[in-house]
Amino acid sequence: MSRPTGTPVPAFHIAGTAAALPGPAVTNADLGKVFGISEEWIDLFVGTRTRHFGWDLGTGEVLHSLADLCAEAAGRALDASGFAASELDFLVLTTTTPDTLLPTTATQVADRLGLNYLPVYQIQAGCAGAVQALDLGRALIASGHRAGLVVGGDVTARFLDPTRGAATLPTQELINYVLFGDGAGAAVVSADPEGEAIGVRALLNCFTGQGRAPGQTIDWEGPARRDPDRRMLHEDYKAIEEGVPLMAGEILWQLLETTGWSPDKIDFLLPPQLSGRMTWRIVEDLSLPGPREISCVAETGNTGNALPFVQLDRLVPELRPGDRALALVVESSKWIKAGLALEKEDTR
Repeated sequence: MSRPTGTPVPAFHIAGTAAALPGPAVTNADLGKVFGISEEWIDLFVGTRTRHFGWDLGTGEVLHSLADLCAEAAGRALDASGFAASELDFLVLTTTTPDTLLPTTATQVADRLGLNYLPVYQIQAGCAGAVQALDLGRALIASGHRAGLVVGGDVTARFLDPTRGAATLPTQELINYVLFGDGAGAAVVSADPEGEAIGVRALLNCFTGQGRAPGQTIDWEGPARRDPDRRMLHEDYKAIEEGVPLMAGEILWQLLETTGWSPDKIDFLLPPQLSGRMTWRIVEDLSLPGPREISCVAETGNTGNALPFVQLDRLVPELRPGDRALALVVESSKWIKAGLALEKEDTR
């Protein structure tokens, strides 16, 4: 049964954004020394130059937890929005890699921010989780709340083992050692055009993976309890290369249809951010005439749930009243299409 896939969104705004990346940037040369991976192979095959890790590349010691990064990003987003923590009505956090199953990372972040006596939600998701969290924020705003905090982030400490060399890793796991990085991002959402006053004109959040094999699998167990028949971190990169560009084009046109905007009236494009190479291919395939690309993955690595928020944070200083942007998000775990149509409002 077919259903509408793009939803016009009334009275829903982004008031402030922020991002948090741990430690110094880790270069391809740094990765090559630790894991025995060719620097040239990373450059040519993946196209990601640097990333950040919340753990020490030499010892594996965790220096920044997911809660650390999410609380940092959330605090900065609050500052940017002009809202006080006491004015928030809810908190939504999305991640693939919570610090613990219980207590949730969402409640840990709320505690650090001094929040209490308000609903706190945690979504288990991949890259599309950022849009899923914003969708939940939209529903909460529509129910009568004035403002809330939406946070997303991921960390790799549980899944990337610095003691394992490239020769011991299956190809489906090796790719993840160069694709991913750690980070968090956040946005304050509001019913009225406060702070940065970016109107969300349409939101797409659509599962499309019925009967289709996953493009990515992340196991709960991690490297400590490996089973030869159980894939810990698996990437079907061939399926992703074939599927993601097509899905990105579908998201683009669904958002345009929902808003009634024409392609030549889009000022900024926030494309999917799997890797530097994949992003380049997607933008080339879309062939839009004029929008400026807002990307970060070549510098940050794939930070999962943080990525759309990091892109939004890079977009904010570029926007002028009336500017329009489309954010396209594809999650390959079980094939989810997501996206946002954004417009900077004139509050003068």
